[in-house]
Amino acid sequence: MPSMKYTQLGRTGLKVSRLVLGTMNFGPQTDEADSHTIMDSALAAGINFFDTANVYGWGENKGRTEEIIGNWFAKGGERRDKVVLATKVYGNMAGDGPAWPNHDKLSALNIRRAVDASLKRLKTDYIDLYQFHHIDRLTSFDEIWQAIDVLVRQGKILYAGSSNFPGYKIAQANETAARRGGTIGLVSEQCLYNLAERRAEMEVIPAAQDYGLGVIPWSPLHGGLLGGVIRKEIDGGRRASGRAADTLADPTARAQIQAYEDLLDKHGIEPGEAALAWLLTRPGVTGPIVGPRTAEQLESAIRAVELELSEELLTGLDEVFPGPGPSPEAFAW
Repeated sequence: MPSMKYTQLGRTGLKVSRLVLGTMNFGPQTDEADSHTIMDSALAAGINFFDTANVYGWGENKGRTEEIIGNWFAKGGERRDKVVLATKVYGNMAGDGPAWPNHDKLSALNIRRAVDASLKRLKTDYIDLYQFHHIDRLTSFDEIWQAIDVLVRQGKILYAGSSNFPGYKIAQANETAARRGGTIGLVSEQCLYNLAERRAEMEVIPAAQDYGLGVIPWSPLHGGLLGGVIRKEIDGGRRASGRAADTLADPTARAQIQAYEDLLDKHGIEPGEAALAWLLTRPGVTGPIVGPRTAEQLESAIRAVELELSEELLTGLDEVFPGPGPSPEAFAW
């Protein structure tokens, strides 16, 4: 048995690894063969929690990521049985054009249609965790839970989770579920959360903790910013791109990232590993989503699970990246 650490997903009896394998790059960035190799390596390392979404593949290739995972399951070897599979519903699946009415969001009709399409692409007959990718301001939670209850009875899904929900919507969803009775409600929330982006600490994470949801942070390295981006720029001439490049163009933000890298250099710890390890110390966090493109990146992520951060280092990280503080004290007396 691998040395991976495991925890319960929120208030459920479901045991999941402290790292979640993110698959968003499968298809657009990583071809099918390499994607299969990464999934095999993750499973061999004890990572049993895989996250995807129906829209991954993007553009005209929406659904492609689920197909790649489905083809991997079809290889057998107990792959499907060993994986806690999470996917998502909400997005428009109609290529880059506008959605045909009722072909996106969270109406009972689209949930029914979307789950059947995901099951077909994933080559499985059930999804362990079915997540709402975004709030739907036009559909009531009574309707959403009615649709989910049917899917649970049919054996097509086991649990429901949210993604990118504000705290009040987590509360609203689970209060509605409690009022209906017999509905377990949301068991997890997948949110943007990392050292550089801590706003979730003010409302989202406290709501998740109060309602027994496991927190699954996405973008734990904040688009590469927390992975030693300045050092890589200096050592290998590898220029930052995307969100990281935009942030580093701001002198104040660049100085903050430099202070972060200097602090970790002093402690002899790799920045990316420290960023993951920090999330694993945070209350309510089940495990961050990692999207390795190489075996080395996967090994680095696994090392983070074993990494113990000293109180001195944790204090230093808080000084570089102060959180917003608790609600309501962060904005009131």
